[in-house]
Amino acid sequence: MKIASRMAKIDSSGIRKVFDLAAKLENPTNLSIGQPDYDVPEAVKEAAIAAIRTGKNSYTPTQGTPALRDKVKKYLEANRGGWTGEELLITSGTSGGIMLALLVTVEPGDEVIIPDPYFVMYKHLVNLCGGTPVFVDTYPDFKLSADRLAAAITPKTKLVLFNSPNNPTGAVYTAKELAALAAVLDKHKVYAVSDEIYEFFCYDGTFQSLVSHYPERTLLLGGFSKTWSMTGWRLGYAAGPADIVREMTKLQQFSFVCAPSMVQEGGIAALDVDPAPYRDAYRRKRDMIYEGLSKSFEVTKPGGAFYIFPKVPWGDDQSFVKRAIQKGLLIIPGSVFSEKHTHFRISYAQDDKVVRKGIDLLCALAAAGE
Repeated sequence: MKIASRMAKIDSSGIRKVFDLAAKLENPTNLSIGQPDYDVPEAVKEAAIAAIRTGKNSYTPTQGTPALRDKVKKYLEANRGGWTGEELLITSGTSGGIMLALLVTVEPGDEVIIPDPYFVMYKHLVNLCGGTPVFVDTYPDFKLSADRLAAAITPKTKLVLFNSPNNPTGAVYTAKELAALAAVLDKHKVYAVSDEIYEFFCYDGTFQSLVSHYPERTLLLGGFSKTWSMTGWRLGYAAGPADIVREMTKLQQFSFVCAPSMVQEGGIAALDVDPAPYRDAYRRKRDMIYEGLSKSFEVTKPGGAFYIFPKVPWGDDQSFVKRAIQKGLLIIPGSVFSEKHTHFRISYAQDDKVVRKGIDLLCALAAAGE
């Protein structure tokens, strides 16, 4: 069978390639996986188990159960100053929300601004929709400036894909920086999709949302995967302009149908679990890996998420990562997330012993050179 030509625009995920490689190595030091090393909270597990046992195993409304929608709305109203509360959809993960959002907004010929480095999914889904990714260089501090954003906007610009705290760099935007970006977006009447899946992992201040500065044209995407380690549960939400969310809901009817019913019950329980202990533990891990690597690498201190994005000390990202893998250390080439080949991504969402071993291996590789 002839495969649809649109699939040629999508490459296999570089992260998945490393996952596949990890399965073939014996006891690798794995700093590649963007998944918390703690388990789902017991209260969340029990809520989902109870839902299964009491027969909550059927389809739910496409937009999500009334109870979960109400809980998320109240959370956003309390934590996103400026959010209008226009419309909300429960999605099958934040990734599902990204796909729905792009499918209902991006047409062939549309330009989508993507700050580089970026989450691996962004450019592939824009290409799938027939849009044109416009990459804006954010090196070396990994933050999109108002001037660079303004320079990238053209009459063809449809929206900006925005992510803070950022994967893969851990960059976190301040309220002042967001206000400056919002002013540019408002001047040109450009929409934004704000991916806020790592909102609880902010280590040096309070999380700030683009929605608080630009609510009328910002679609907020959030979820449960990272904060409560529910990565396999596939539960997220989209909130924002009613016309966009309603079209996403319509498309979800004919694609994902709805988020899993019992998982939605778990989501209700999750919002009552304080994530502060997880954040505090990961702040300590952030400090550990930054202090350990900064002696041997050119590296920007991440403000959030659980990633760090050092510059390769020699060669390019592919050659350095290849050598690391030969030493049993799994990391991700930076070009998986960027148009450049100069950096690599580490996930420090691992046991402290694994993080320390990774630091030692990386510093030895830097010292050894090519």
